[in-house]
Amino acid sequence: MTQTPVLPAGASPIRVLVVDDEPQIRRFLDISLRAQGYRVELAENGAAGLAALATHGADLVILDLGLPDMDGHAVLSQLREWSQVPVLVLTVRSGEAEKVAVLDAGANDYVTKPFGIQELMARVRALLRARAAPMEGAMVFDDGRLHIDLARREVLLEGAQVTLARKEFALLALLARNAGRVVTQPQILRELWGPDHEEDTHYLRVLVGKLRHKLADDAASPRYIATEPGVGLRFLGRI
Repeated sequence: MTQTPVLPAGASPIRVLVVDDEPQIRRFLDISLRAQGYRVELAENGAAGLAALATHGADLVILDLGLPDMDGHAVLSQLREWSQVPVLVLTVRSGEAEKVAVLDAGANDYVTKPFGIQELMARVRALLRARAAPMEGAMVFDDGRLHIDLARREVLLEGAQVTLARKEFALLALLARNAGRVVTQPQILRELWGPDHEEDTHYLRVLVGKLRHKLADDAASPRYIATEPGVGLRFLGRI
């Protein structure tokens, strides 16, 4: 079943810019996105994509890394100099180092080619939700089971107070503020332990294990904190 985006009365359709040099991929994404109710603009290279974004804007960019005129990293770098639009990267480079690099460079998420359209659409919806409802407002998450109030530093699970250590709360807050997007291991380690600890991934494994335990979250079937193996963590709750 499709999940067409629900827009307020009178609102403009959500605009998605697809930057990919493969005609078949552009055509496939164009048809799939339009079927979900999005307005789509297509660009076949990096320069055209940057020009389209500057001229027409977009609510989300789907960016292929392997472009003919400039590397996708360069496109992302230039884009981030003046825009904070969510960017979903498409890549055939499935190595962990590549995924971490694009996320640290400013991408919000990635999908590895070949990809399933349902997974891609789910990631598109997650990025758009995160953009539409940022944590800077109420700074509260509540799904009826878990309640997080970042301003009050309060966490409740089924109405009961959850006591978190300072770093446990810091990790939860960092993930919640970036709901729907992957936060890389190096970024988390820098934020929580400082730049000298980017390689100390065992610190993070221990910390996330303690946090999951206190939130009664199952690592094998997560409700709140999902692991992207070798890359980072993602908060699954809708903010």
